[in-house]
Amino acid sequence: MKTSAADGKMTVPQILASSLLLTISLFAHARAGDNSRTARDDDYSARIDQLVQEKNPRSFNGVILITKNGKTAYAKVLGYADIENKVPLRIDDNFRIMSNSKQMTAVLILREVEKGKIDLHSPVRRYLPDLPQAWADTVTVHQLLNFSAGITEIDKPLSFKPGTDFLYGVTTYSMLGRIFEKVSGKKFIEAANALFQELGMHNSFCYEENKDNKVIKGYVNANNVFTLREHPVQRNGWIDFIPAGGIVSNAIDLNIWDEKLHQGKILKPETYKLMTSYDISSQHVAFGDEKHGYGYGVYVSDKTPVKYIGHSGKGLGFASIKMYFPEKDVDVVVLENQYSEESSLHYYFEIKIREIVMSSNLVK
Repeated sequence: MKTSAADGKMTVPQILASSLLLTISLFAHARAGDNSRTARDDDYSARIDQLVQEKNPRSFNGVILITKNGKTAYAKVLGYADIENKVPLRIDDNFRIMSNSKQMTAVLILREVEKGKIDLHSPVRRYLPDLPQAWADTVTVHQLLNFSAGITEIDKPLSFKPGTDFLYGVTTYSMLGRIFEKVSGKKFIEAANALFQELGMHNSFCYEENKDNKVIKGYVNANNVFTLREHPVQRNGWIDFIPAGGIVSNAIDLNIWDEKLHQGKILKPETYKLMTSYDISSQHVAFGDEKHGYGYGVYVSDKTPVKYIGHSGKGLGFASIKMYFPEKDVDVVVLENQYSEESSLHYYFEIKIREIVMSSNLVK
């Protein structure tokens, strides 16, 4: 079914923390006519407000949440969770976060490293002894985590000598999910869901087929005509995909994740340093034309004027980006329940929001 989207009204749920409620209401009051804040005080919100009203080359349909020092600096909800029935989006709506899931998988692996159950520099064969490929004796867990293994598919030769180049894909993180299960004795889904509960991310979970998953609809946008992108039934193939891209979350929970991860509340300092260090680099359109370091489930941009650590995700009718600026304690989460039919526009708004934040007084 195809239908055109229109703007939805922003709704702030009762479940938000009091500080989040207060700061969002302050922003709403300012946009309603309170001009006490000058452009110098706030040089980003008006620019983002104007940006997301654009309809060409495509429209925005999603949620934006920016925090600084743990308090909301900007919040915006625009569009529909269900375009066919004109159900407005809410800030606590759940999105598929796709490849942003990799960061959670990396953390589960690193927690096993902290317990001494995984050696990052041991070959994959140590943990998956049944793999028939000879490269299982040389590819390490470290190289799976940072995509320097050269793996395209389990049953194919490597694309390059491990550790010499970067090749992004699903297979490596599917393997990490299996390694986690082998060493921990737990199902990946159960462990990930338990981690979210531990952190207070009560709306985050692994999407499971044939279950009542609370997640909004995703769409493909072609010239601002939206086509529903339904979840494909993949059975065991989907189970393998979950560590690479099968997690559901929302802007509030992802902000909790970023704050706790980057402020030392999930991993030990030395483990976090391993996660955010890199020996391989790659370019990603969502983060600009230059190459960025790739750690474990994170891009590390430390050659820019202000350092940030982040990741992106897209697929099944969703696109997302999140970035954390450690020197300024600024977190940016952008979630859309659409992606463009034209690949060059997948991260159109996400790129521009990043650029606005990077040039704003939020991080200067």
